[in-house]
Amino acid sequence: MYPAELVKPMREDLSSAGFEELFTAEAVEKAINQDGTTLVVVNSVCGCAAANARPAAKMSLQNEKSPTHAVTVFAGVDTEAVNAARNMMIPFPPSSPCMALFRNGELVHMIERHHIEGRPAEMIAENLTEAYNEFC
Repeated sequence: MYPAELVKPMREDLSSAGFEELFTAEAVEKAINQDGTTLVVVNSVCGCAAANARPAAKMSLQNEKSPTHAVTVFAGVDTEAVNAARNMMIPFPPSSPCMALFRNGELVHMIERHHIEGRPAEMIAENLTEAYNEFC
């Protein structure tokens, strides 16, 4: 577990942009299974989350079409919530950071860590907006 004071600014990076933080399995299941589309960001302390994933997630929401809901869980901190989210992302292996788009509870698009590392935030945001244009 990471100390709360360490992850606070990393949490706020997404929550200040409108992402709802989820802390329990029940909250994750409710968010993903609601009507519409839900973007789930598994946040992380790693450098690729700071440089690529979080900026991309925030940029992507500026698209004309965007998810109905945007939520986040924090790997290494919110264990119950992260495990619930990862269980709903099967068959993809656990990774953090990662991003998944669900529509009415069904996983329709996934961006794994290996799609994030070494790629600019703009490229990742473009990947997300293409998914939004198709599914939202």
